[in-house]
Amino acid sequence: MLKVVLSLILVSASFLAKAQHPPVFAAMTTDSSFIKISDLNINLVKYSYKSNGVRFLVVHDNEDTGVKAGFDYIRWSGGELIDSQYGGVRDYVFSHMDDQYRIDPNAIYTQRGVSSRLKKDYFSSNEVEKLILDAGKQIVDFYDPKSLGYILTLHNNADGGFGISSYLPGYDLSSTADSVFINFGMDGDDLLYVTEPRLFTSLKKANVNVILQSKFAENDGSLSVYAMQQNIPYINVEVQHGHQEENLRLIELAIATLKEHGLIKKDNPVIQKDSLTKNPPTQ
Repeated sequence: MLKVVLSLILVSASFLAKAQHPPVFAAMTTDSSFIKISDLNINLVKYSYKSNGVRFLVVHDNEDTGVKAGFDYIRWSGGELIDSQYGGVRDYVFSHMDDQYRIDPNAIYTQRGVSSRLKKDYFSSNEVEKLILDAGKQIVDFYDPKSLGYILTLHNNADGGFGISSYLPGYDLSSTADSVFINFGMDGDDLLYVTEPRLFTSLKKANVNVILQSKFAENDGSLSVYAMQQNIPYINVEVQHGHQEENLRLIELAIATLKEHGLIKKDNPVIQKDSLTKNPPTQ
């Protein structure tokens, strides 16, 4: 019996050591969904506090500024955040039958995306592609956008490598964008990306960098393309690593826009910062 207890303690200690984003305060609860792609283990962890119809999704495990900003929002206003945890890297990297594979977890939501963006040593099997598509479906099912009425993702980028200018005519992603609005007072790496004109119009009025995805955007397997195919309103908050305050500001604008258009169905009263200051959640 003692050996069993010790084994459980060691397993628990090992799991906690690997947990990258433990709850930021005691009142926050967690729920998990486990995904396995051959020898790659992915843990989807849902962090919840005062659930109110707001739910974030983070699909890359190396984009922690978005996670921290999402936690900041939840701390004061409530909500949920689903974090993908698989080793602190960007891509899924795994082996199957001694062959090596690599794919961006934001390219796994359509068959064409998986087929065109899967990187492999030689050729991929239908079995591998099915494993990846099943993983994408499990992520979507765990997030459950149809019950929410929208998809709200958090992404981070590197300084100068990708930003609002990437979508302008003559640049790499110009064919992806229907419309682009730039606030030249903002850092070009900080922006919002949407799939519906009404969301674009509201965010343009808010005077922030915003991109409207084209209906003719390439089917690259991304969640935004999937959302457009399924007629699910989509907003991505894309901010440079380290810009946590700006990340939170854009999150608040994104949520305000979703509420403006009635896409956040459940709207519990916002937690008052004054009351949390007096009686903050236990650390």
